[in-house]
Amino acid sequence: MRNIKLTIEYDGSRYTGWKRLEKGEGINTIESKITGVIQKMTNENVELFCGSRTEVGVHAYAQVANFKTNTTMKLYEMKQYFNRYLPRDIAVIEVEEMPERFHASLNAKSRTYLYRIAIGEVQSVFERKYTYYSFHDLDTVKMKEAAECLIGRHDFKKFSTAKKTKSTEKEIYAIDIYKDLNEIQITVRANDFLHNMVRLIIGTLIDIGLGEREADCVKEILNVQSSVQPSEPAAPQGMFLQEIEYEAKAQ
Repeated sequence: MRNIKLTIEYDGSRYTGWKRLEKGEGINTIESKITGVIQKMTNENVELFCGSRTEVGVHAYAQVANFKTNTTMKLYEMKQYFNRYLPRDIAVIEVEEMPERFHASLNAKSRTYLYRIAIGEVQSVFERKYTYYSFHDLDTVKMKEAAECLIGRHDFKKFSTAKKTKSTEKEIYAIDIYKDLNEIQITVRANDFLHNMVRLIIGTLIDIGLGEREADCVKEILNVQSSVQPSEPAAPQGMFLQEIEYEAKAQ
């Protein structure tokens, strides 16, 4: 049996995320659209594994997924088939054959998300689906100060909306904040993320940048004994799954 790895980009605007966990809500997901094409292409019922489950309205530059199949189709034939039958807002940009033990999620070394905040004088009508627009400028110095407190291994329980999870301890490797005249970009790289973790972090950093919260509030949020909570999650349209890294032996 062959193990096929897909690298996928998509506009998540009209989808209910990569996969919905609630029963009866799996129709309009990225996963369901891709799985439907695989079943049509191979005449097989397959299970599709992804590197990072994106949430409602979140986009991806390079999502990674894998599935097992007995098809004898060539890789370029699969790629052409995917891009012929998938909706125009989902594209398979690479198809690779991997060792049997490769798993898109379990073998991932890190995930990186990008969040785009528009701060220009006028919001672009063309970028409104892919940026969050801030009507006020943000203090990135204070945002960077707060971000430093998040680096390392912590219990991110309060930075999640998941009701049940095995572990809430994750390690953030880096948070980079870049600013020019028109946009602020925040990238967050970690070993893994909890449900809504990135959006809750970004929402808190935005409030700090607006002066509505102090930078040291992050330390209290990380303290599971404290009653201090994060800000509301940042709007999903500004968020992109940018990259998933794998160990060389997992490639």
